[in-house]
Amino acid sequence: MRDVTVTELEQLAAGIAEAEATFQMDEEAFGCFYERTARPVWAYLARMTGDPRLADDLLQEAYYRFLRARPALDDEAHRRNYLFRIATNLVHDIRRRPQVDETAMPVRGPAETIDGQGGDMAAETVRRIDTARGLAQLKPRERELLWLAYAQGSSHHEIAETLGVKASSVKMLLFRARRRLAAVLRAAER
Repeated sequence: MRDVTVTELEQLAAGIAEAEATFQMDEEAFGCFYERTARPVWAYLARMTGDPRLADDLLQEAYYRFLRARPALDDEAHRRNYLFRIATNLVHDIRRRPQVDETAMPVRGPAETIDGQGGDMAAETVRRIDTARGLAQLKPRERELLWLAYAQGSSHHEIAETLGVKASSVKMLLFRARRRLAAVLRAAER
C-alpha cells in the first residue's frame, strides 16, 4: 500500500465536507419528508412482504439506511425514489432468506369505507380478497411493478429507477404483469 500525501488527505477531507454540505436535511425537513413518505413506503413494504410487523421493521431500516447514505439528491421526488429503492432492496434481502415464504400474503378486508361514502362493503371486501389472492400468486417482481404503478402512482421512469430495470422495459413488464393478474383472477372466478 502506498503512502498518502498531505495534499491527498486535504482533498479527501474537502470531498467529505462537500458531501456532507450537499445533504441539507435538518430535523424539521426530515420530519416533513417522513410525514409525506412513511405511509406509502410502509404500504409498499406490507404488500410486498405480506407481514405488517415486518413492514414496520423494514420501514425503520429503510429510513436508517437513507439517512446513513446521505444521498446528494436534487429534489423530493429523487429522495422518494431513492427511499423506495432502499425499501425494494430490503424486501429482496428478506426474500433471499430461506425461512421466509415469499408467496404468503395474508388476506385482509378493507380498512375503511370506499372513498368515505359508505359504498357496497361486501362487494369491496370480495374484490380486495380476490385481488390479494391474485397478487399472492404473481412473481415478486410482478407484484412490485403493479404496486408501484397503481397503488403508488409512480411513473415508468420512477419504477425503473426503484426496481433497477431499464425505463424502456417497464411498459412491457407492466403489460405482462397485468395480463398475468387478469388470467389469475379469471381462473379464480371459475
